Amino acid sequence: MIALSVAAALGIFILYTSAFANSTPSLKPSQLPGHHGDVSLVGSVVGPVAGDAHAGGLRFRVSDIGGTTSIPVVYRGEVPDLFKVGRHIVVNGKVQSGRFVADPGTLVTKCPSKYAPKKS
Repeated sequence: MIALSVAAALGIFILYTSAFANSTPSLKPSQLPGHHGDVSLVGSVVGPVAGDAHAGGLRFRVSDIGGTTSIPVVYRGEVPDLFKVGRHIVVNGKVQSGRFVADPGTLVTKCPSKYAPKKS
């Protein structure tokens, strides 16, 4: 009975550590310099937004929320309806040649009303 309990605890530990060992870090633009590999970029869309999300790629900049550091982004894939300048987003990808190249289909917008204080 004890051996079964130990085995179950060990199994849960292995699943827990494997789930978080390969997690992608969430970084804002000011945290990207010197970072290599896949990341989730978190920030605010700053304009202008140009291009085509399916052909040559949608091009825009993402800045730290409330900050001044920004990075150019190239994204291909579906664009959420709420995507626009000023919107907070999360997009996965990596830095290549001084710009953030997003993985297709990973762009997610955050709804600011969800994070605003409730009105009395």
